[in-house]
Amino acid sequence: MTFDVTVDRDLCQGAGQCVLRAPLVFDQDEEGLVVLVGPDVPEEEREAAADAAYLCPAGAVSVRS
Repeated sequence: MTFDVTVDRDLCQGAGQCVLRAPLVFDQDEEGLVVLVGPDVPEEEREAAADAAYLCPAGAVSVRS
């Protein structure tokens, strides 16, 4: 099963919850805004990515199946 992870940098507030929960999926740039580590998220990181989306206070992270 495939899934997509997207980030909306316009919504990002730089809280860093995504990076703390899924450091293999997310990082922060020099301004503290979320970036995806790579274009393809490994299947084994699906749960961590979904948790990060749930924890994001700004709703800047989305995970869709």
